Amino acid sequence: QVQLVESGGGLVQPGGSLRLSCAASGSMFSIYGMGWYRQAPGNQRELVATISNGGISNYSSLVKGRFTISRDNAKNTVYLQMNSLRPEDTAVYYCNARIKVAWDHTDDFWGQGTQVTVAS
Repeated sequence: QVQLVESGGGLVQPGGSLRLSCAASGSMFSIYGMGWYRQAPGNQRELVATISNGGISNYSSLVKGRFTISRDNAKNTVYLQMNSLRPEDTAVYYCNARIKVAWDHTDDFWGQGTQVTVAS
């Protein structure tokens, strides 16, 4: 059974930084794309950033230039470095991964979410 476990959320002042981590574990053939999404109260879940297994990244225009996504394929882990944080970045951040779990089956998996709060 595949699990995604996130860590690194918390409370930070505006202008500060946080680094989120998400590690995948369990029975996996391979991991394809990985990414981060977020959901603020009253809002729909939105894409923050994605990264392919080859390292090609894509960002929401809301975070481009401030956030950096990276991954360590040897550790089955994806990271999100968040700099110059703003109050509007406050949300629950979710990790996502597309994982091949059998020779004929690929599925999307989600982490449990980690709260990021930006406030003075």
